[in-house]
Amino acid sequence: MLSWLSEQIWADWIWFPEGHGWDDLKDHDGKVFPKTRDLWATLPIALGFLVIRQIFERTVAIPLASLLGVSDKQRLRAPTNPVLESYFCSSSKHPTQSSIESLSRQTGCSVRQVQRWFRRRRNQDRPSKLKKFREASWRFTFYLFAFFAGLAVLVDKPWFYDMKLMWEDFPKMPLIPSQYWYYMIELGFYLSLLLSVASDVKRKDFREQIVHHVATILLISFSWLVNYIRAGTLIMIVHDAADYLMESAKMFNYAGWRRTCNVIFTLFAAVFIITRLVILPFWIIHTTWVYPLTLYPPFLGFYFFNGLMFVLQILHIFWAVLILRMVIKFLPGNDIVEDERSDKEETESEDEEGNEWREKMKNGHVQNGHTVLNNNHNKTD
Repeated sequence: MLSWLSEQIWADWIWFPEGHGWDDLKDHDGKVFPKTRDLWATLPIALGFLVIRQIFERTVAIPLASLLGVSDKQRLRAPTNPVLESYFCSSSKHPTQSSIESLSRQTGCSVRQVQRWFRRRRNQDRPSKLKKFREASWRFTFYLFAFFAGLAVLVDKPWFYDMKLMWEDFPKMPLIPSQYWYYMIELGFYLSLLLSVASDVKRKDFREQIVHHVATILLISFSWLVNYIRAGTLIMIVHDAADYLMESAKMFNYAGWRRTCNVIFTLFAAVFIITRLVILPFWIIHTTWVYPLTLYPPFLGFYFFNGLMFVLQILHIFWAVLILRMVIKFLPGNDIVEDERSDKEETESEDEEGNEWREKMKNGHVQNGHTVLNNNHNKTD
C-alpha cells in the first residue's frame, strides 16, 4: 500500500512536463544531477550553523557591540509579588482595567502601582538591546557572505543575464559543484533559523516569519528535487541582496548611530523594492509562471512551485508596507529608524505615586501573610 502510494505521489506526470520524468535525473556520461538524498546534508549543516552562531556571538558580536557603543538601558525590576506574578504567568501579561482593579484590592496596592508592576514585569521579559545586536550581526554576516558567494556562482552563467535560459534543456541540466554548495548552505541556514526561532527575538511579524521560513525551505528543497536549480539560485540571490543591508541598519540602530542607520535603511528600502517588488515578480516569476507555458503544458509541479513563489511575494508586499511606514516616519526629521516589528520597551513616569510606592515598601506593607511590595529596586544586568 505504501509503495503504491509513494509511486502515485512521485509519478512523473505530477512533477515534470509531459515526456520527462525522474529518469532524466539519473547520472550518466559523467554528468551529475541533484538527488533526494543530497538534502540530508543540510541537517548537519544547520546544526553546524547553530554552533558557529554561538561562537560568533561570543567572540565577534559582543566585542563589536562594545566597540560600537551598544549598551543596554538598565531596567527597574518588578518587586516580588506572588499574587501579581501568578496572574502574569497564568492569565495575562496585559490585564484589563477591571482585572487591575481586582488585583489592586487583593494586594492592597493602588491601581497605579499595579499598572507600574506589570510594565516593569513585561520589560523584564523583553530581549535586551545586546541580544538584538548579536542576532542582527550574525544574520548580517551570513547574508553578506551569501550574497557575494551567490554573485560568484552566477556572474558567469548565461541565465543570470537571460532568464529564459533557466529552462534550456530542462530537466536535463547537469549539476555544477558551486550550485550544490550554494544550495546546501542556503537551505542549511534557513533550517537553522527555523530551529532557533523559539529562542530568537520575537517580533510582531513572528507568524509571517515562520511562514516565510517554511515556504523558503519548501521552495529550495522542491527546486532541488526537480532540478529547478537555475531558477532557485536566481531567487536566492535576489533575496540576499537586501537582507544584509537591513541587518546592518539594525546594528547601527542599536548602537545609536542615527545618520548611518538612516542612510543604510534608505538604501535597504530602495534595494528591497527593486529586487522583491520589481525584479522578482516581473522578471523571475514571469519566467517561472508565464514563459514555461510557451514550452510545456502546465503540470502539478509547475503550480506547486509558483504557488510558493506567490506566498513569498505576498509576504514581500506586507513587509514593503512596513518598510515604507518606517521611511515616512524618519524622513521629515532626523530621528532613528524604529523597527515596526519590534516589541518596544514601555516607559514609566516618575511622579508622586513613585514616592507613595516607596513609602509603602519602606513600611513593609503586608497582605495575606507576606510582603506584597518589598524594597527590591535592583536593576537588570
